[in-house]
Amino acid sequence: APLAAGELKTVEWRGKPVWLLRRTQAMLSGLASVRAQLSDPDSQVESQQPAYARNPTRSINPEVLVTISLCTHLGCIPTYAPEPGSIESGWPGGFYCPCHGSKFDLAGRVFKGSPAPTNLVIPPHQSRGGGLLVIGFDATETPA
Repeated sequence: APLAAGELKTVEWRGKPVWLLRRTQAMLSGLASVRAQLSDPDSQVESQQPAYARNPTRSINPEVLVTISLCTHLGCIPTYAPEPGSIESGWPGGFYCPCHGSKFDLAGRVFKGSPAPTNLVIPPHQSRGGGLLVIGFDATETPA
């Protein structure tokens, strides 16, 4: 189903929750402003995402983030807190794990000082015509 701008939807893939977030232009613009606060802004840990998602938005389509919604610290499910200032003063918006305080931006990149050691994991996925998104197939693969 189509996602409205700013809407987050949860689906299941391989028994794990996966978020689909349609980011607004304001959300996308804010990604660059937090770069210096991130542990791995360039997604250098290769196991965190397919090569085609190793970019500033960590996505195929900049508007759509697809990420496994398990904190990389101990596997809790973070909360979606897109509004600046909603978690604490200076909070730019993103995902906050209430279990141990890990913080991630709206591209799933972990903030420095968080207990989580790495960014949220981006699963293999494809974007197809008509707004169809297929999780489980790498964007470079042709499904059977």
